[in-house]
Amino acid sequence: MNWHAFAALILLVATGSAPAQITKATTDVLGAHLNYGRGCSACHAPHNGAEGNGSARIVAADGGNAGLWGQDAGGLYGRTMITGGGKFVEVLPTSMSASTPDVTGMLTCLTCHDGNIASSAMMKNELYESLPATYGTVNEIPTLIGGGMANGAYLNEHPVGLEAKIGCGGASDWDCTQVNGVITMNGANSGRFVKNYGYFVKPASYSNSAVVVCTTCHEPHMMNIVTVTNGSTSGLPSGNYATMFFLRGPYNPNDTNRSSNQTAQFCRQCHANYSNEFNGSTAGTVF
Repeated sequence: MNWHAFAALILLVATGSAPAQITKATTDVLGAHLNYGRGCSACHAPHNGAEGNGSARIVAADGGNAGLWGQDAGGLYGRTMITGGGKFVEVLPTSMSASTPDVTGMLTCLTCHDGNIASSAMMKNELYESLPATYGTVNEIPTLIGGGMANGAYLNEHPVGLEAKIGCGGASDWDCTQVNGVITMNGANSGRFVKNYGYFVKPASYSNSAVVVCTTCHEPHMMNIVTVTNGSTSGLPSGNYATMFFLRGPYNPNDTNRSSNQTAQFCRQCHANYSNEFNGSTAGTVF
């Protein structure tokens, strides 16, 4: 064996265990939330809330009280969302000063992404993100929540809100533990899932229960990259992993491996009964 072949073999052995999806983003991590170059100030106003951001002249008195929010949420106050086929009812907060997690976890998101009650919000039902060929040829995925539905109905949206609770144990949930709304994946199956993929979602805590809000699955400041630190929330090798749609975990339908299950793994963080670990399969995460 000549030196060049030997060096190539050493390189292959050294890197063979690293998943191929570890990547470096070539675009700004804010992605679509750069908002045509306005950046952070498109959502956060350092002075005077939505009025200071130029997005409204008459705004709710408490505008900007949560996260220096620079969009007017007043039109959404106290409105009702019915999600998950009509099984979940969320009454939105009546103030940006409310202490419930659906203020920063939902109300702020809906000031831009609601296409039902606040149909004049800034989103236009288009996607500013390159889609893989498997998603079709039209670069449009609705980014409006409840768009085109009757007032108050969001029936075909994923359950969100203070009633969308995450449990532990039973016929469909992970063998985890929950204390004061904080989930720990410490059971035999859930621990194995964390080792195989991780637990990246961030459930909110309300009335001693873990609940699903928009920011449970989405990190609005990172569109295309998830940084994994081995041993923290995941057993995956440390590094930067590709994702899409501002999702908090590795989620890359652009993966060229047709056996890849990473996008399914993201959903299984909550939907335990559809996981390999729950059903006795030894398959881990395939990139």
